Amino acid sequence: MRHNQSVITFTDWAKDILTRSHEAARRFNPNAKIRLARTPNGVQAVLTEEPSDTDEAVTVGSMTLYVERDLEGLVDVEEPHDRLILRPAGSTPNVREPH
Repeated sequence: MRHNQSVITFTDWAKDILTRSHEAARRFNPNAKIRLARTPNGVQAVLTEEPSDTDEAVTVGSMTLYVERDLEGLVDVEEPHDRLILRPAGSTPNVREPH
């Protein structure tokens, strides 16, 4: 696995969601990492301990995510339920509504 200079970017909202998920998972399993993978609808985050052969390590804040190689675009969040989405690179980020 090589560290990529990926063209994947994250909105602040997505970073917040991923960071909170990562911290919660690591309370139960210190080896847990988040893996972002392609789906027919864009992207999904799953918990794993090991990267897939097709993953690259991407640093987001203080955490390392495993990201499926060649996943490109802007990882953003969509209501309801803070669902992660993958948008084309350069897209305008969604606005987080106050809760």
